Amino acid sequence: MAVARVTTVTASSPKGFQEAIGEALNRANKTLRGLTDLEVISQKATLKDGKIDEYWVTVEITFILE
Repeated sequence: MAVARVTTVTASSPKGFQEAIGEALNRANKTLRGLTDLEVISQKATLKDGKIDEYWVTVEITFILE
């Protein structure tokens, strides 16, 4: 029987939501082991001069505790 934990990560990218999700996953991979899934909780963008300046995502990442 496995026990899992969920952590919330927020990341950004100037290029798009997909890259922001990748940034969140890359960061989680640096310190967590046994990642099993990722769920996008929210997406938003900041604006500058009426145009998208940066894309932001909040994700929940699940990993198995050892």
